[in-house]
Amino acid sequence: MDVAVLAYDGVFDSGLSALLDVLDGANAMRAELPKPPPAWQVSTIGFRRRIRTGAGHLVETLPVGTAKAADLLLVPALAERRPDALIAHVSGPDAEPVRRLVTATRARRTPVASACTGTFLLAESGILDGRTATTSWWLAPYFRKRYPAVTVDESRMVTTSEGVTTAGAAFGHVDLALAIVRMSSPALADLVARYLVVDERPSQAAYTISSALAQSDPTLAAFERWARVHLDQPISIADAARAVGVSERTLQRAVARTLGTSPVRFVQDLRVEQASHLLRTTDLPLEVIARKVGYEHPNTLRILLRERTGETAGSLRGR
Repeated sequence: MDVAVLAYDGVFDSGLSALLDVLDGANAMRAELPKPPPAWQVSTIGFRRRIRTGAGHLVETLPVGTAKAADLLLVPALAERRPDALIAHVSGPDAEPVRRLVTATRARRTPVASACTGTFLLAESGILDGRTATTSWWLAPYFRKRYPAVTVDESRMVTTSEGVTTAGAAFGHVDLALAIVRMSSPALADLVARYLVVDERPSQAAYTISSALAQSDPTLAAFERWARVHLDQPISIADAARAVGVSERTLQRAVARTLGTSPVRFVQDLRVEQASHLLRTTDLPLEVIARKVGYEHPNTLRILLRERTGETAGSLRGR
C-alpha cells in the first residue's frame, strides 16, 4: 500500500510523527510474522518543499501530486486547541489547499483518514457529510454544531465510514495508525502495539470529562452544575429544567444539540464520572459509592460502569 501523509504548516508534531513511526515500525516488524503482509510505502507530502510544524520544526516533503498515486491519504491534526480558532483556520484561506486535496482525493475514491482536530479539515471539505465520524471528545459539541450533516460518535476511538476513517483525541493518531495496520494484518497490529506498549482503546468514554463538554452551552452548563449538587438523589428532568429557568423541552434540545444525547444519559455520565473518581481515590465500598451517585443498588452502577467505560469497578479501583 502506498500511503501519503500530509504535512502542512501548523501540523500537530506528535500526530505527524505517530503516524510515521507506527507505520515504520510495522514495516520493520513484518519479518517476525510467518506470513507477513506487504510493506507500506510511506511518503510525506506537502504544498511546499519544506513546511513548519506547530512546534516550529521544519519537515522536508514531496510534492502533493504524489498523493494521486497513493492508496491512502493521512491528514494529521492541526496544532490548535481553541475551538473558535480551529474553526476559523479550517474554514479560512490558509486551509483551502488542504480542503481541495482532500476533496480531490475522495473524488478518486481513494480512502482518507485523520484524527483529532484534523477531522475538522475533513468535515469542512464536505467528505464526511452523511457519514459517521469521531473526533476529540472535548471538541465534539463544536463539531456537531458546525457539521450537522455528520453523525458524530465521540465515544469511539476509531471509526470508518464509506472510505473515510477518523480517530479521537491527539494521541488517537497512534490508534489510527494501528487501525490501518490492522486492516492488512491484525497479528502485525497486535505485535506493533506490544512493542510500543500501547493498550487497545476502543472508546474515548473513559477519558471524557462531562463538565468540560457542558461549558460549550450556557443552558447545559447550568444543568450540569445543578445535577452535580443533586447527584445523590433521584433526579427529575422537569425539576432540573425549572431550576435552570427553561422548559423541559428546551433543556432536552440543548443537551441533544450539544452532546447528541438526552438529559437522562448526561446525568448517568456524570454519575459514572464521579463513581470512577471515588473508586480510584478512596477505599469506600461500592455500595457506599453507589448511594453517593444516586443508585440504591451497587449492581446498577457495576453495569453502567462496564457499559460506559469498558471497565469493571475492580479494575478502576486497581488504578
